[in-house]
Amino acid sequence: MALPPRTADTGQAAPAAAPAPVRPSRTPAVRTAARHPRGRWLSPAAVNTALALAVLYTLFPLVWLVTAATKDAGGLLAGDALSFEGFDLAGNLSRLATEGDGIYFRWYANSLLYAGAGAALCALICVAAGYAFDKYRFPGKEKLFGAVLLGVLVPTTALALPLYLLASKIGVVNTYWSVLVPVLVNPFGVYLARVFSAGYIPDEALEAARIDGAGELRVFWSIGLRMVAPGLVTVFLFQFTAIWNNFFLPLVMLSDQRLFPVSLGLYAWHGNAHGEPSFYPLVVTGSLLAVIPLIIAFVTLQRHWKAGLAAGSVQ
Repeated sequence: MALPPRTADTGQAAPAAAPAPVRPSRTPAVRTAARHPRGRWLSPAAVNTALALAVLYTLFPLVWLVTAATKDAGGLLAGDALSFEGFDLAGNLSRLATEGDGIYFRWYANSLLYAGAGAALCALICVAAGYAFDKYRFPGKEKLFGAVLLGVLVPTTALALPLYLLASKIGVVNTYWSVLVPVLVNPFGVYLARVFSAGYIPDEALEAARIDGAGELRVFWSIGLRMVAPGLVTVFLFQFTAIWNNFFLPLVMLSDQRLFPVSLGLYAWHGNAHGEPSFYPLVVTGSLLAVIPLIIAFVTLQRHWKAGLAAGSVQ
């Protein structure tokens, strides 16, 4: 019979160790449920279902617009816009091109001018301002930047009347300049540009260019602007979308239909459609064509976003 072990000091038997408690075994499913009590709501099937519903909710207006553009006034008023029965897209496009001596495509060109030129100049101005706020030190810099951020909180509709009074005082109401000049600066774009400048432009590269004898404008144009290209594209796309969908500012500034953007022109046609239903197909078909530049802009410029996101993974 084995004797219990004794301690070295007293020679008395050491107390026996307490038996380890027996834990009930858990199946993998029980362990997973205990670890993730809401796992069933975050399962791949649930997430994919939620994403599919979100995609359908987002694409449904576009699908309706595509099918409704193939209808005549009778088909639209009959309520069968989601079918392709009575397909007449070519006829709607022909009537759209001839209505008002082709005024719609004049509006389309105006929107391209306002959105294209305005977004390009605005992106350049915002990137230059954000670069200056990030890389230069001058008195009152942070206070001035705070004032710029306050501009983000002001809705654009609240600025329409003051802008109209200013345009009226200098005599540019009912001209291209009355719509183009106010969209050249975007406070949120300046904020984004400063963030991109801080993350994409190292100070060492600018110092090396200055040591080589480059001036400040050359440093910005040749080095800073190229490094912050993803930010430039981001500001451009945001501003392009905002100007293309802009409605209230042209409504306040313009009275000549030849200067209307496409959004304001379609609104005028929609007002006529209540008395003359033949305008309904023109409004729907014109709305479908108005979506195309936005799709082209995002599809062609999205690679710059991808390049900017990948740049941070190798630093």
